[in-house]
Amino acid sequence: MTATRVLGGAARVLLLVLGVLLLPASPASAHSSLVSSSPEGGAVLKSQPAEIVLTFNEPITALPSRTQVLAPDGKRISESVTSDGRVLRITLRPADRPLGTYLVSYRIISGDSHPVGNALVFSVGAPSARPAETDPGRVDGSVTAAVPAFKFLGYAGLTLAVGPAMFLALLWPRRRSRRGAIRLVYAGLGLTALSTLGALWTQAPYESGAPIWDVSFTELGQVLAGSFGLTLLTRLALLAVVAGLLTPVLRGGATRVRGAAVIVVGLLALTTWPLTGHAVVSPLSGAIVAADIVHIAAMAVWLGGLVTLAVFLLRRRHQRVLGVILPVWSRWATLAVVWLAGAGLVQAVVQVGTPAALWQTGYGRLIIAKAAILAGVLAVAAYARSLVRKSHVPAAGPGRLIRTVGIELGATTAILALSAVLVGTTPGNARDSEPREPVGDGVSQTLTSPLYTLQYNIYPVEIGEYNTVHGSTYTPEGKPIQAAEWTVTTRYTGATGIEAVKQPMLPLPGRNDALGSLTFPLPGTYELTFTIRTTEIDQATVRTTVNVPATRTRPGGEIRPSPGND
Repeated sequence: MTATRVLGGAARVLLLVLGVLLLPASPASAHSSLVSSSPEGGAVLKSQPAEIVLTFNEPITALPSRTQVLAPDGKRISESVTSDGRVLRITLRPADRPLGTYLVSYRIISGDSHPVGNALVFSVGAPSARPAETDPGRVDGSVTAAVPAFKFLGYAGLTLAVGPAMFLALLWPRRRSRRGAIRLVYAGLGLTALSTLGALWTQAPYESGAPIWDVSFTELGQVLAGSFGLTLLTRLALLAVVAGLLTPVLRGGATRVRGAAVIVVGLLALTTWPLTGHAVVSPLSGAIVAADIVHIAAMAVWLGGLVTLAVFLLRRRHQRVLGVILPVWSRWATLAVVWLAGAGLVQAVVQVGTPAALWQTGYGRLIIAKAAILAGVLAVAAYARSLVRKSHVPAAGPGRLIRTVGIELGATTAILALSAVLVGTTPGNARDSEPREPVGDGVSQTLTSPLYTLQYNIYPVEIGEYNTVHGSTYTPEGKPIQAAEWTVTTRYTGATGIEAVKQPMLPLPGRNDALGSLTFPLPGTYELTFTIRTTEIDQATVRTTVNVPATRTRPGGEIRPSPGND
């Protein structure tokens, strides 16, 4: 079976398996408001807490990419965001400068699919200036560039170590000097170690959102103590063991026990790559970790073997020597390509999620680009294999074979670069695993008073009379409470001479909510005042502002940011 047929069969299997993955997501069905927080908003603590706990009145779903905690120096110190029923937990790492004011910014999806977002502050020691709120998912440009660069160096190092080592141990010509190839193997190991150290360094600013040079010993220590750091430290230790065992193997005089030990330790080192990537948290994680190991090993064998041929063996070699080496290498390369394509197929099926994600997500488009380049490489490889099978080496010399190997090297290097970017890209299946914010016009917000908590929604928010306001009231503990009387007042803040408009809202019988209609005659900012009476004598007022655009919003537009409350 040729490599081209293998790729074609793999593509058909991929399309078949992807066809069973079109499963709809189930909608949620509750409405949630914040009941309590630990620490409380505005609290002044003696020391930084290790965890922030937010409790809501109904079950919620976390949006980790939209939730963060900023330290007084503006660095992001939130490590993980999880939700369990009504509770949202944010674990923190120690801040470099713990004294001052912290900002907790969260966004969750309530059961009825409405996004609820807000922020609170607390202080350690004494209050300071509030940190500027930034995008929770922001990563500095220097880190964005460094992460895939170090990953590429790691893959390149594996390639330069595995390919020449394989030839030196099993297929090296007797009279050919081994010095250059041995140096290349150790250079590959050194490059892999450098890549690992770079990954350890960049992880700290990747988590904090700071530039790559803004790393403290505290942050670095936190990385080294975490699972990511421990895994990479294990990789460095295993690389050192491999380097210590390799010399007799590379010189062709190693025992079988030493050779087996090198293979075992090398495979253990390869395991550290998927353990620090998407594979370990993906569906069917065991299968994906195994597939990732096979994928990386096959890549290193194939590409590393091509490098060895191009640099050391194809030029100025006697045809009889090449006639022995090339048929063996051709079989190795075919097996490597089969395993490479098979493992990549398994990864793509699980990580992409649905066929639509292939072209609708960046992860899917990178998969398509890799597959397209791989198809071209396999066509070139099939031609090179035909040259070897027909006459071992072309009669005119290995010139044509050298050119085909050069083309394979260039194309597979491009695949390597795409892989370095791919491992840092959110998988296509994660697009459905994290709830997306619903699309629609309007504003929603939660307002609090000592008497009640009010959640309101206005739809749409545009110039004219037909803006519906819907409100719900809860006790401070988060339980529904029926209000006897509702009044909403709108006051235009942009000009004098426009009177405030006060009108009642209609309570819905037997429920804790009410409906009303608002009129916005001009674009600009309006102050909204809700006055709600819960009993014959208990009444409280809450205020907020709403921005009305100058033009009418189109149905299906994005949700506007929630306005701040007084």
